[in-house]
Formats: sequence, structure tokens, C-alpha cells
Amino acid sequence: MMDPEKRMQDYLQKIAAGPRLSKDLAEEEAEDALAMILDDQISEVRSGVFLIAARMKLETLAENIGYWRALQNRVNPVTINLEQLLQIADPFDGFQRIPYFGFYAIPVIAQLGLPVYGHSALPLPPKFGITFEEILQKHYKVAEGKQRLELLEKYRFSYLSTSNTLPQLEKLRSLRTEIVKRPMLATLEKILLPVQARKNILATTYFHRGYETALTEIGKLSDFDKVIVGNGMEGTTLFGVHKEAKVFIQEKSEDAEQNNLSLKTLYNEETAQLIAEAHEELKQAESNLETIIRMGEKALKTGQGPASIQIASQAGTLAHLSGLFENAQEGFKKATAVLESGKVYESFMSWINNAKN
Repeated sequence: MMDPEKRMQDYLQKIAAGPRLSKDLAEEEAEDALAMILDDQISEVRSGVFLIAARMKLETLAENIGYWRALQNRVNPVTINLEQLLQIADPFDGFQRIPYFGFYAIPVIAQLGLPVYGHSALPLPPKFGITFEEILQKHYKVAEGKQRLELLEKYRFSYLSTSNTLPQLEKLRSLRTEIVKRPMLATLEKILLPVQARKNILATTYFHRGYETALTEIGKLSDFDKVIVGNGMEGTTLFGVHKEAKVFIQEKSEDAEQNNLSLKTLYNEETAQLIAEAHEELKQAESNLETIIRMGEKALKTGQGPASIQIASQAGTLAHLSGLFENAQEGFKKATAVLESGKVYESFMSWINNAKN
């Protein structure tokens, strides 16, 4: 086999020849190219050129599958003694427009009876918005480490970072910052499996039309039993609140089924109005870390305020789509009840204190 730099040179000659002359890579070539980048076998300049050229050419499905294999093959999934497990993978570049409380929905989903974890990283380009990992490290002072994985089995919820689940990907942070725009990594880092239960569910997102196909087709090849992919608010897994969301559900090796989710299709008229009013109120609030913490903790403590309504909506909908409830209305009602009980706040703060030790 040719040395890595020569192989990369050949791949670049294929994909970086301009809009008319560029050629697609075979699945195996795409896997090999990204594998060499992840394993630090290629110069940073060529790595950056490849990531830019791959996105500008537009990736084929075969290429995306190859890139995903390169990533997933460098993850060592940890087996956990849980019947089922939901992973929430919001965009790793975060959110910044409207306050979003997905971080606090995670312990609520666990309280409803569905073990869950968030998979994220410290903010990445181009948005450098707020992520689960930033909330944990910057505000709660929870360091990265294996203790978070141990706490998943104990508390039935946790937050994992790519710095632990796939360090080779984290090492590309400075390169991705220089690239500015999103490479294909931004799509594929959201469909990695770092923890394996007996049944594995993924809730993730797409922003640009077409990438839902790559994610659901990769879902067929992955160890996820169900993949839920939708275009929620600001690219998150908050589906159907700000507008109708197209959500694709793919199970095992079956083709994905499209669902059009909106307040009208998910809830009764009273609940839909309540969620819509809460969303309008949140649009007036400043979306920063301080606001997220203040309103999120209040929601977990008291079950009151617009943040609690958004959290109950997201928790109830994702639990429903995962198969826990017959409909989102039932999920919303149950989530509201556990928030009002204050039990979620106690469990969440206990997790935080244990994660620091």
C-alpha cells in the first residue's frame, strides 16, 4: 500500500478538481482518507484541504458511510447493563438564538423511565454556541472523565464528551476552527455510538435538506435500533415547537418513515397554546449561559415558568418517539408532573455533586 501522504494526494486530485472535474470517492477511499486524518498520518494543511474539498464537492452517500466508519471504528463502545438507552446528539456547534433547555430535559427523560445521555463537545465553529459540555464545564465545573459513564448506570442519565469517547476527533478542534465552515464531521459526529445497551436509540438533527438521508441510511448500518432525525428549533431535537418539523424515524434495517410534527399534531389545543405562549415568551429572553442556568434550574425545582414548558414538551415528545408513551400529549403531562414534584432537581444536583468527585 502507498504511504499515507501519497494516498491523500490521490484522493485530493479526485475531489479537489473544481465543480466540473471533481470525482467521487469510493466508500473505502473515503474511510481511508478520514482514518489517516484522525490518526495524524497527514499534514495539517492537507487534512484541512481535504475536509474543505469534501464538503464543497458535496458528499455522496457512499462517502458519508466511509467517513462514518472511520469515526465509529475509533470509538470503543462501552457495554452498559440497561434494557434501553437514548442518546441525544444536538449540533456540536451549539445554539445561540433562543434559550434552549435540552440540557435540563435529559434528567427529566430519565425520571420518566427512559435512560438517556447527551453526547456533545465544547462549542465548535461556526456558531460557537452553547452546548451541553459548555454548561457542564463552565458553570457546574464538572471535569471530563470516566466518572460520567459510571454515573449513567447509577442515575440513568449522564452527559458524555467526544474528548472521552473519540479523542482523535477532539484533536481536530483547532483545524476545524481554522476551516470556519462545517466539514462533514459536523454531520457524522452526531451518529456515533459510544455506549451500548441492549436496545439503543438515537435522537439527532439535520439542518440542510438531504443530510437526513445520510443519517438514516447510516442508521441502518449502525448498532442503533432506532434513529430519530429531525429539523428542530435551531437545529436541535426540540421538534415541532417553532414550526412544523420533518422527523424521520428509522428502525433496524427498515427504510425511514417521515413524520410531520407540529403543535397541532402533537398536542391538544390547550397544551399547544400553552407551549406556543411559552415559546413566544422565551423569544424575548436573552440567550446566554446565565439565562439558561437560571431558568433551567427554576424549571427543575418548581415546574414553573416558560422553560419548564419547553422542557416538558421536549422530554415528552422524545420519550413518545422512543416508544415510551403512546402520544406526545401523555408524555408532556407526565413530564410536567415530575417537574412539579421537584424530584428531578434533587437527582440532577446529586449527579452534579458526584460528577465533581
